[in-house]
Amino acid sequence: MTHDIILKGGRVIDPSQKHDGILDVAFTDGKVSGFGKDLKGAKEIRDVSGYIVTPGLIDLHTHVYWGGTSLGIDADEFCRLSGVTTSVDTGSAGPGNWAGFRKHVIEPSQARILAYLHVSHAGIYGFDHRVMVGESGDMRLMNPIDCAEVADKNRDYIVGIKVRVGLHASGDQGTKPLNIALQVAEEVGMPLMCHIDHPPPSYEEVLAMLRPGDVLTHAFRPFPNAPCTAQGTVKPEVVAARKRGVIFDIGHGKGSFSFKTTRAMLANGFEPDVISSDVHKLCIDGPAFDQVTTMSKFLCMGMSLNNVVAASTVNAAMALKRPEYGSLKVGSLGDATILTIKEGKFDYVDVVGEHLIGDRKFVSEGVVLKGKWWHPKRTSKFPKVAA
Repeated sequence: MTHDIILKGGRVIDPSQKHDGILDVAFTDGKVSGFGKDLKGAKEIRDVSGYIVTPGLIDLHTHVYWGGTSLGIDADEFCRLSGVTTSVDTGSAGPGNWAGFRKHVIEPSQARILAYLHVSHAGIYGFDHRVMVGESGDMRLMNPIDCAEVADKNRDYIVGIKVRVGLHASGDQGTKPLNIALQVAEEVGMPLMCHIDHPPPSYEEVLAMLRPGDVLTHAFRPFPNAPCTAQGTVKPEVVAARKRGVIFDIGHGKGSFSFKTTRAMLANGFEPDVISSDVHKLCIDGPAFDQVTTMSKFLCMGMSLNNVVAASTVNAAMALKRPEYGSLKVGSLGDATILTIKEGKFDYVDVVGEHLIGDRKFVSEGVVLKGKWWHPKRTSKFPKVAA
């Protein structure tokens, strides 16, 4: 047999190859081993005709330090249900508790987990239903030396440095935590992901400090600190930041995505570079829910299907600087997501309580992870066919 598994006859959408059409995809030894029509010779063949096949979805903003932080959710359970093959934890752990995150969560997980390491010593340690302590508000918790050392020694999982600034995350410290985090990112040669909430600092102040390849998450947040004006235009600082290579990520979460902002941005042709859920304990039951729900909102608001897929696959992979992710090119990681788009009336809600009735909804139907079928609860939907 040439391949371990073939997904046969699906509508394959792979923006990394600018492909959208009926095709077979094969996997062997955890890698993509075939991409073409009428592939043959596999131990296992799944008939996915009538379904959409994409590269494994990447959720660039999650919190999956389950048991280690109050925000953490179970990565495997979340990924299996939402079609995500790579969840990127964004700052749940800092240098003081990274070892536990790696040993007890990342390494045992079936789904892929990568991470941005928080510059604060213990990461996001104090956010729950009753306790809300912004870790960046106390400069004594900033730990740049250990952060750089831990990031350098754990490049197999750590993809960048995380910092959170804003009234809720950093109190009155303004851009001070961001300045420290940028120094760490420069020291280790990694990109930075910056959270922003209410001012201080302002959206414009943060953007002015970010470098090409850095990620601004919560990019389509509501007022205050929205990227657009009251007149519905995109702020010139936002346009300038994109031109110099700053990456704009959604990071929906509990308080960081609004339909009003999104309507204005899309009307001006300013689509997000990356769509992510910022899923955590406080938003997994709404308003964010999961990655496919966040993708559905953009599909219903006018982004093309291919652009939504790109923003959840190849674009996220480029932000991670890991081109072997988010693609079905032969030799890429052996991850794929099988989706359907349901039609009907679906009630979506944003973080300020506005509802949108959408006509379409992504549903995750199955996953290939590391070259193997990874959806036992729905195996009967895609029966094996004769090899």
